[in-house]
Amino acid sequence: MAEEPPAVRAEGLRKNYGRTAALDGLDLEVPAGTVFGLLGPNGAGKTTAVRVLATLLRPDAGRAEVAGHDVVRHPDRVRAAIGLTGQYASVDELLTGRENLVMFARLYGLDPRAARERAEELLARFDLADAADRRSDGYSGGMRRRLDLAVSLIQRPRVLFLDEPTTGLDPRSRLGVWESVRTLVAAGTTVVLTTQYLEEADRLADTVTVIDHGRTIAEGTPDTLRSRVGGDRLDVVVRDPADLSAVAGLLGSALDAPATVHREEQRISLPAPDRLAALTGAVRALEGATAAIADIGVRRPGLDEVFLALTGRDTDSSTGTTTDTGHETAGPVPA
Repeated sequence: MAEEPPAVRAEGLRKNYGRTAALDGLDLEVPAGTVFGLLGPNGAGKTTAVRVLATLLRPDAGRAEVAGHDVVRHPDRVRAAIGLTGQYASVDELLTGRENLVMFARLYGLDPRAARERAEELLARFDLADAADRRSDGYSGGMRRRLDLAVSLIQRPRVLFLDEPTTGLDPRSRLGVWESVRTLVAAGTTVVLTTQYLEEADRLADTVTVIDHGRTIAEGTPDTLRSRVGGDRLDVVVRDPADLSAVAGLLGSALDAPATVHREEQRISLPAPDRLAALTGAVRALEGATAAIADIGVRRPGLDEVFLALTGRDTDSSTGTTTDTGHETAGPVPA
């Protein structure tokens, strides 16, 4: 049986804005029927990549295919095969949820009856039936985002681009969007998701590519990405910052690992390849110590740590400058 071709393939994509290279030879390959996470700090090129793949921008160099169609030579075929949800909901706030869906369905060429039927189907699918006749300017952020997703699915796209779909949403609304994405993929849609949230990629993405300055700098599964920055971490928070150095020395010796001191947070962090062993060793090392411990635990690295390790800057930086993290690293202290 022949292997199914990728839903999205990009080779050497370049896009410049004046002297600024938004895309600098970007390569991507998205397997069909999966969720593909495109991660990167602000200004990394994520939105530009989506706009090129969705035929909203023409690349300066390189080539890309979406659903088997070249984005430059056959943009109409690409548009017929995709859906796109941008960072901000684009629905008409003066119309009701139902009116929005019917209007967009008519714009897509559905006859009046088919437009109404598709609207009702999507209202039910995205749990908006009870609010169907309310103007969308009265919707919550999560409801507006679900309506925006429903609009993007009117023509049943083979590939759906979601550009930071949960930015600004509360945790409950974010979970609702995640569940909608899982449902889409289960039905056969390929989803390309840009996000700044590692948790979002971890929950949804089968594969992840991290880009910075328009280039791919890391790719793989979410677990592979975390392993690039050392995997799980043991965190110990002290009540008195004067105890940081002593506690770091105790932990470094007990676990035979470098201890990183985050002075502003009064926290010591160490790699924890074996979660239970690291936690047990830390507790034993700190028994009888005079330092007061405020908290101790093992966690996975956060998005900021991943990006700081991979890019040298945090996720809020769009200038390309390195952020001063205010921490120091010490190796194991000899017994």
